[in-house]
Amino acid sequence: MASVLLLGATSDMAVAIARKFAADKYDIILAGRDMESLQTLQADITIRYNVKAVAVKFDVLDYSQHKNFYQQLPFKPDISICIVGYLGDQQKATTDWNEADKTIATNYSGPVSIINVIAEDYASRKSGVIVGISSVAGERGRQSNYFYGSAKAAFTAYLSGLRNSLHKDGVHVVTVLPGFVYTKMTADLKLPAILTATTNEVAIAVKKAIAAKKNVIYVKWFWRWIMLIIKLIPESMFKKMKL
Repeated sequence: MASVLLLGATSDMAVAIARKFAADKYDIILAGRDMESLQTLQADITIRYNVKAVAVKFDVLDYSQHKNFYQQLPFKPDISICIVGYLGDQQKATTDWNEADKTIATNYSGPVSIINVIAEDYASRKSGVIVGISSVAGERGRQSNYFYGSAKAAFTAYLSGLRNSLHKDGVHVVTVLPGFVYTKMTADLKLPAILTATTNEVAIAVKKAIAAKKNVIYVKWFWRWIMLIIKLIPESMFKKMKL
């Protein structure tokens, strides 16, 4: 039976993705820091979908433990999905390096550290799928979130290079660019309804992308064109805009 590892499994998107795969009888490994929430989700998935679900402690910022974490999993996953993310406080990050560092590390360095471990295993097995949830915020830096956006830009570039590197080994890498999504992380933001996806829409898009061996997907198709327009704005004009 196929299995899925979810890194950052207590996020709203991760919960929706876990349920989508469990409904199709995938065994699920739920990894994150909040063991109480993970165990509640584990019990719900086990009872609701009658699949094997396990909860394991995982800290994306504890790099030294990433190899041990992966080696000690109860079973090795066929699919690994990294949903780890931290929007951060842009204003605070401009004067507080700890906040800037947390934003960068949570969205880039930490995910790269654990994915490197997974990629090594998948390459040796000549199979596997790695999915990284990145962001359209990484497509062009904006004054409102350039710490978060720059980290996601780096993560998108990393996934692109990893996809290129692992293709010869039969390992597929999917980059997911959700755009706006209704989650706890965005609860304080006023999001335009027409541009905003639900977590269930993200879950459906991820599952379809894996099945179709897509490389890069935008959860809502029009984000591809929105970001193309934004990237085409000349820098001389863009730097004067309030975005």
